[in-house]
Amino acid sequence: MGRPKTTKTSQPNLTNTSQMLDWYRSMLLIRRFEERAGQLYGMGLIGGFCHLYIGQEAIAVGMQSVKQTGDQIITGYRDHGHMLAAGMDPKSVMAELTGRAAGVARGKGGSMHMFDVEAGFFGGHGIVGAQVSLGTGLAFANRYKENGGVSFTYFGDGAANQGQVYECFNMAELWRLPVVYVIENNQYAMGTSVERASSEVQLFKRGLSFNIPGEQVDGMDVEAVRAAGERAATHARSGEGPYILEMKTYRYRGHSMSDPAKYRSRDEVDEVKKTRDPIDHLRERMAALGMADEAALKAIDAEVKKVVADAAEFARTAPEPDPSELYTDVYLEA
Repeated sequence: MGRPKTTKTSQPNLTNTSQMLDWYRSMLLIRRFEERAGQLYGMGLIGGFCHLYIGQEAIAVGMQSVKQTGDQIITGYRDHGHMLAAGMDPKSVMAELTGRAAGVARGKGGSMHMFDVEAGFFGGHGIVGAQVSLGTGLAFANRYKENGGVSFTYFGDGAANQGQVYECFNMAELWRLPVVYVIENNQYAMGTSVERASSEVQLFKRGLSFNIPGEQVDGMDVEAVRAAGERAATHARSGEGPYILEMKTYRYRGHSMSDPAKYRSRDEVDEVKKTRDPIDHLRERMAALGMADEAALKAIDAEVKKVVADAAEFARTAPEPDPSELYTDVYLEA
């Protein structure tokens, strides 16, 4: 029997000042970090592909606030924001971008393939949709071990059209796996709008034929993300199986640093920045509730800028891996 699907998110009532300030700091850290990463890429210090998370910060931060010890996070190649939200050291993340030995993956993963099991982060993945199968496997392991863990499996609107996603949906519902599928719908996949690429643009409905409940969420509102994340995680953790969250969001930059994003107008991007920016929204929300004055927010901004500047300097000057590292981590020694 099918389960109900919801298409709205209720207005959350979260008024914890400390929590909101933490969210603000985390989102601002991601924003400033990604801006600096873009600069380092332009200077030639970051090689390969580099996909920035600017504009989508509320999703990683809001969902991270739901994660419990033992839960897992796995995502695609736009992964820097998720790693920072998970509490990973900005220095080690930035050093990984520049291919340094002090990077979180010792300089071998680069922008798209970082990994930190201690943080519960099971990687960014360069193959479109590949992480969905792996995230479903993590949920299977949780179910098998009966450890109460939930797999938060992120993918984008482009990956939502991959066949392996639906194989995973079927398996996850059939076996009631504890997985929350988070679709970060930033409207454009690589460069084609979701309206031109998908016959069903309300992506939370993609689980209908598998009886997977889902909802569409304002991914630019960290409170709405948190509230929806709690509902989804509770559902998965209680043994009811998978849940789909479609986060409606928007990336300000191109698909990657090599993308000039000529498929959309500057006016469109500016309108989103002006009316829906997740950081501005939270700042205005806190001001309306009398939670933080301008001086406190400026102090956070200054603190974050220093953290990012230190991370960039560390990533620029840290030693590169020794050539012998080419022969390590090839096989697992058991």
